[in-house]
Amino acid sequence: QVQLVQSGGGLVQAGGSLRLSCAASGRTFGARAVGWFRQAPGKDREFVAAINWDGLSTTYAESVKGRFTGSRDNAENTVYLQMNSLKPEDTAVYYCAARAAMLGGTYNSASQYSFWGQGTQVTVSS
Repeated sequence: QVQLVQSGGGLVQAGGSLRLSCAASGRTFGARAVGWFRQAPGKDREFVAAINWDGLSTTYAESVKGRFTGSRDNAENTVYLQMNSLKPEDTAVYYCAARAAMLGGTYNSASQYSFWGQGTQVTVSS
């Protein structure tokens, strides 16, 4: 089992930056791909970013490419989402997720993840 605890988020003006963190329990976390998703009010959960197990491969949604950067520190069992040049449309609850399977690549579907963080609110004002 993997437990994910998120931190970061908050309120920021458009053009600002935030960093989200996701701390994991479990000795095998470093062998699992992780993803970031978000859900705005009245909308479906959508893919934001994915990071493979060793952090050397990342995938991003087109809407955040060039502005968001996913990374991980396996020694600290933590993954990060650095969000720059934030826009009002980035406002959502953000979730980190980890796969049950080990190794592999990057995955952009929520159904491919088994463990989820509690979510953290990001609000970008115009």
